[in-house]
Amino acid sequence: MHGTFDPTVQIDPAILYFGTPVVLIGSTNEDGSHNLAPMSSAWWVGWRCMLGLARNSKTTENMIRTGECVLNLPPADLVAAVDRLARTTGSDPVPPGKLYRGYRHEKDKFELSGLTALPGETVNAPRAAECAVQMEAKVAHVHEMAQDDKVWRGNLAAIEVRITRVHAHPHIMMEGAPNRIDPDKWRPLILSFQEFYGLTPQRLQRSELGQIPEAMYRPPGWQPAL
Repeated sequence: MHGTFDPTVQIDPAILYFGTPVVLIGSTNEDGSHNLAPMSSAWWVGWRCMLGLARNSKTTENMIRTGECVLNLPPADLVAAVDRLARTTGSDPVPPGKLYRGYRHEKDKFELSGLTALPGETVNAPRAAECAVQMEAKVAHVHEMAQDDKVWRGNLAAIEVRITRVHAHPHIMMEGAPNRIDPDKWRPLILSFQEFYGLTPQRLQRSELGQIPEAMYRPPGWQPAL
């Protein structure tokens, strides 16, 4: 259309990590030891979560082999602990792609991060005690991504998990509502284009969707599946 103003410029970014909460995935190695790996390509619908992972990572290997994991959500004040895990891998030898980006093998991720491992209750995978939210999960489906791309084919997986139990620190819970996390108290660590951020202390404005009671999202007769 004549006279239309386009305020954008075409760009070609190497990555599209606009920003999601950091997840520390706890999993179990072949020898029964614990692995803990940070990632930030995750999204939730109800009690299901999709995790975007490198196909050759130790976490992916462990999850597919054992069929379970724990999704630990660190608050913003655990940024130093999370950063100590950056560019480390439980894989030995280190995969070439990670070696190229400066990764090194670390066997004990909990010791390195300074976090405390707790046992899962419905899964044989570790929780991180200091994380304000810890979600035990079972693998439901593994989707091989980018099968139409000759460069990325075989390198990426989207893993659907179903949450089997949720643990939360009491200080982030909504007063008078035992099953609701208070978004005014919950300050997740966010990774945007590989940099760490947190949320502002106050909400921006009233949310119309926020007027819907959370309980209305539960399907009729719903019970958590173990």
